[in-house]
Amino acid sequence: MSKEFSGIVKAWEFTVKKSQAAAKKRAKNTIFATMSVAHVDDELDTPGEVYYAEKILNNGDIYTGQWSDNCPNGHGKYLWSDGCMYVGDWVKGKTMGKGKFSWPSGATYEGQFKNGYMDGEGTYTGCSNDTYRGCWVINMKHGKGTRDYVNGDHYEGEWRRGQPDGQGRYQWNNGNQYIGQWRNGKMNGNGTMIWANGNRYDGSWEDGFPKGNGTYRWGDGSFYVGIWSKDSGEQSGTYYPSSSRTGTFDWDPQDVYSIDLVECQISPGERISVYPSQKMVSWPCEGEFLQKLPLAKTPRSNDAKSRRNSVDGYSWGSEADTSSNNGNVYSGQERESSEGLRSFSADDLDSSRGLRPHCIKIQPTKKPGQTISKGHKNYELMLNLQLGIRHSVGRPAPATSLDLRATAFDTKEKIWTKFPPEGSKHTPPHQSSDFKWKDYCPLVFRTLRKLFKVDPADYMISLCGNDALRELSSPGKSGSFFYLTNDDKYMIKTLKKSEVKVLLGMLPAYYNHVRAFENTLVTKFFGLHCVKVNGPAQKKVRFVIMGNLFCTEYAIHRRFDLKGSSHGRVTEKPESQIESTTTLKDLDLNFIFRLQKVWFQEFCRQVDRDCDFLEQERIMDYSLLVGVHFREVSGSGEPVTTEMRSSGVRTPTANVDQGGDGSTPRLSRADMDLLFDPSGWASIRLGINMPAKAELTMRRSDFEAQLVGEPTGQYYDVILFFGIIDILQNYDISKKLEHAYKAFQYDPTSISAVDPKQYSKRFRDFILKVFAEDT
Repeated sequence: MSKEFSGIVKAWEFTVKKSQAAAKKRAKNTIFATMSVAHVDDELDTPGEVYYAEKILNNGDIYTGQWSDNCPNGHGKYLWSDGCMYVGDWVKGKTMGKGKFSWPSGATYEGQFKNGYMDGEGTYTGCSNDTYRGCWVINMKHGKGTRDYVNGDHYEGEWRRGQPDGQGRYQWNNGNQYIGQWRNGKMNGNGTMIWANGNRYDGSWEDGFPKGNGTYRWGDGSFYVGIWSKDSGEQSGTYYPSSSRTGTFDWDPQDVYSIDLVECQISPGERISVYPSQKMVSWPCEGEFLQKLPLAKTPRSNDAKSRRNSVDGYSWGSEADTSSNNGNVYSGQERESSEGLRSFSADDLDSSRGLRPHCIKIQPTKKPGQTISKGHKNYELMLNLQLGIRHSVGRPAPATSLDLRATAFDTKEKIWTKFPPEGSKHTPPHQSSDFKWKDYCPLVFRTLRKLFKVDPADYMISLCGNDALRELSSPGKSGSFFYLTNDDKYMIKTLKKSEVKVLLGMLPAYYNHVRAFENTLVTKFFGLHCVKVNGPAQKKVRFVIMGNLFCTEYAIHRRFDLKGSSHGRVTEKPESQIESTTTLKDLDLNFIFRLQKVWFQEFCRQVDRDCDFLEQERIMDYSLLVGVHFREVSGSGEPVTTEMRSSGVRTPTANVDQGGDGSTPRLSRADMDLLFDPSGWASIRLGINMPAKAELTMRRSDFEAQLVGEPTGQYYDVILFFGIIDILQNYDISKKLEHAYKAFQYDPTSISAVDPKQYSKRFRDFILKVFAEDT
């Protein structure tokens, strides 16, 4: 090693060790291990060759380690002039793989890096021993993790964008603890606060305080049940003393806010002063920025290969530390099964009526789709999609108004971006093939995401985080491929060129429609893009990003795709081959869904609005996708029926039926669940989390002439999810020819390909028979 370089290294080594020791006594090793470097003459890099190098930058930073193509590549150590240091893996000048970053204060992060960011599993230990162990995404605590605060508090659970969010447990140093749901770092949802003295509160929380239905219990068994609020005018409830408590009891529920919760403040914790990604250096040509030092070139051998991780590099523009996944279950039917005899009386099954019995069997939970991992035929396409989406959403843009100009909807309004593997001024290096990326009407879709209240950071984490997409097989005849994000929030669908034209043509009317009607049932679109892979094939893949209707904590036990036509609208599989993810069709439907009066009226109005919009845009062949979750399933896998009541699903206070003696109140299971889960009411929207009753129907033997079966009086408490999908098919020449051809062979009213006006009327008539008011 040269004397000049050794002196510089030792000086920095002494400075950093001194500053770190002041914060805490940590490492015993020197910053740089003893190096034995032969002196050779300076020479230019050979492209692709990896060798050992020692570099001093003009700004005083120092790098030692593996070097290739004028930037760190492999394992190396980088020392900044302000005392920060990184030791670990590098790929093309970026920290990627395993590494350790140290701050002059004594704080450290040790774990996974991706493209300069703390990303993956890792541990951050602050200068005051504030420690987080768990998952990171783009410098943010995101996923499962635990944190030990400097004041002795402890949190274990789910994180989102740097804050406790989801299910988690927070333990205070005074012995109090909260177990339940969190949102944005505050207690929010259902949860339990247990004080060290044995008292506890079970119920609903909002913004860190009890809000809504809840119960406060004392250690002696006394309890108070009521509606909670920081506003004493909204507080109401009843106190029930235990048998051991006598005399008057002077207690005010507001004491919980003013006294009990005062010592239950969430620790802010130690903030990271500067993020590793903010310290990354842009590596230009060696002669422009680097001082040459005597170095030793060591050709790469089979035993000493450059260590690199397989990553899809990316760049987001923010590093703010501000931040349940149940698979959908689709069960098949066992029609004409002898087991169905147990559910009906002899009169119902009289053969003279020609009714076909059903047996409902809930199949085990199965997560749909195949994870796209390395080696999958569409792995590179997935990387391209994620790189492009990061670029589109992360691109700086001015604040947008919901009032868009006509020019924003211009079909020529599109942006092409090149993504070379080595990266460019605007794009990161990546390990996929060279491709181009196109954004259609970017301002419109950015505004739609704002209108749908989609957080940009959440959007990117869902689509472009660590978790791979899942590929679903196409459920229809379109040939489109579907990709689902790991958190089930978003679905990516490949489109034909004709479908892209339809969407762009209807985009102004679509925007106005979804803006005017918040409860619209039509598909929510978040982005329209195209990937063009360079090369001889020049392959183009167009795709749209949509909301996933079945993103829910409830398992979807049945799924129906309903159009109102009968030709070909039956599952083309024998009963033995119907799997849990099977999409059933019109002639498979064996329920009438009964909604509460208010919701049914809103449903009818919205179906009319949506069908009018689609008819005006000359759209046809759409369908209503319905997901059914049975609230109670027996151990044998059969849904449990409920006694039919006269008033259906209403608010808990309004749906109390009297018992036979007129004294004992009874609630349906759906109402009981909502009574003890008041936060469930806030999540109910038209088509989302909707409590309802499903009445079993039976179809005659000539079932093709009977779209809706005959009601049996047998009911199930269910949760419904529904929306109008496949709205990108207009009545073009191909559909007109299909109609003319099939009309000669089949009943013209039974086929799907009909004029939009006729299609809209038939669809409405059918849907309003399938859905009814619960009377």
